[in-house]
Amino acid sequence: MPQTPVSSDVSQPTEPPLSGFVVAIDGPSGSGKSSVSKQVARTLRYAYLDTGAMYRALTWWCLEQHVDLDDAAAVTAAAGDFPLEIGTDPDAAHVLVGGVDVGEAIRETRISTTVSKVATVIPVRELLRRLQRELISAAAAEHGGVVVEGRDITTVVAPDASVRILLTASEQARLARRSRELHGDAEATSVSATRSQIVDRDRLDSTVSEFTVAADGVTTVDTSDLDFDGSVAAVLQVVAAART
Repeated sequence: MPQTPVSSDVSQPTEPPLSGFVVAIDGPSGSGKSSVSKQVARTLRYAYLDTGAMYRALTWWCLEQHVDLDDAAAVTAAAGDFPLEIGTDPDAAHVLVGGVDVGEAIRETRISTTVSKVATVIPVRELLRRLQRELISAAAAEHGGVVVEGRDITTVVAPDASVRILLTASEQARLARRSRELHGDAEATSVSATRSQIVDRDRLDSTVSEFTVAADGVTTVDTSDLDFDGSVAAVLQVVAAART
């Protein structure tokens, strides 16, 4: 897949509508958003796009380029020359930056604890929003549909999506899930170590996007008391209802 540089032009021309069947899923960290979205895409044989990975990849790029993350203008400039390549196969959703596979690196703590500094820069969000719409339409046109997940997909990136879902869960459930993912258990010390990557990041990101309360027309799916299979089934039920 060729690299897709991000244009630095932040003007807002009239945009074409999205192509294909688009399932937009938003939600806070630890809600099960990524794993559930991937499985829904597999089940439907749709493409899959993780927009959060794009912000993480840009954060990695800024750090590699020694960009001051507290300098919004510098971060925006870096976003305007961002050599990103991102896959949309749910079984091989690779992320390359300048030809470097950063799939594992962007999940490291140094990225998780700084990505909000990049994701809260408004011009950067606009640049990536446009790129995301291009990727969504291309993937949906090729595969008949796409499941795209993030924090502002249902409201900003793809408010015209065929299905819009807010996937949520209680703070306790979200902390426990991410703790098991990162530390292998949900003991008090592990949960405490995970808190900054969940609660603090959500607090910062909520200054630029609303992903805790469903907007009009968005269906809420609460996964607090659901296991993985139950969460996938709940999302698929919403999709099936929209297609009837």
